[in-house]
Amino acid sequence: MIQINSINKTFNKGQATENNAIQQLSLSINPKEFLVVVGSNGSGKSTLLNCIAGNILVDSGVIIFNKDKDVTALKDYQRTQWISRIFQNPLVGTAPDLSILDNFRLAAIRTQSKNIKVGINHEFVAKVKEHLATLKMGLENKIHQPVGSLSGGQRQAITLLMSVFDESSIFLLDEPTAALDPKSANIVMDTANHLISKLQLTAILVTHNLKEATTFGNRIIQMHQGKIIKDLQAKEKEKLTSTDIFQWFQ
Repeated sequence: MIQINSINKTFNKGQATENNAIQQLSLSINPKEFLVVVGSNGSGKSTLLNCIAGNILVDSGVIIFNKDKDVTALKDYQRTQWISRIFQNPLVGTAPDLSILDNFRLAAIRTQSKNIKVGINHEFVAKVKEHLATLKMGLENKIHQPVGSLSGGQRQAITLLMSVFDESSIFLLDEPTAALDPKSANIVMDTANHLISKLQLTAILVTHNLKEATTFGNRIIQMHQGKIIKDLQAKEKEKLTSTDIFQWFQ
């Protein structure tokens, strides 16, 4: 569960470029809910995600995880026990000089004490191959290949699997398919949707893709000038078409 109470975030305070990115925003996201966030450029979508992740600390207000854990003052690395994230840029989430297998090893210890070592034994290799096989990209046969030699779509798909390789419960997706070709985008989103359901994650997807906005998630909000101006849940969202959402921006 994520509870956001009256948060504010202003960039460049007192300057000509002052930007009130988030304004008195309150939002409650239930456990296992898959929330889609849409809005025009500069509406505050990514800032909201960054505030939840701890990449940006809010100026005021409160952010609570799991009903009683106040994380408002915690930085991003202190929130990794709860949060996994996949970014727009497929190059961000992996170490290019390391093999696929070594990247998964790093992912396996992300939320653990740094003095705990996860060995690459036969059991670990089998687990990685099993996860990779679900992508149907043949990557389970390339586990010793450097990630930097793969395509953007392959790297993003690997990042997706790595991000849920541990026991985090909140999954943030920040325009994960924006830089991908349509085929890779479909694989990434279908895989993400399957994992969110299978692992019962609380998920937030920021997207400009109208098809993704209507296809995925069980709740959708629209942001404008740092505020939530629409909030549709369950049956209301199911009725939405791409045309409906397109008209929100007219």
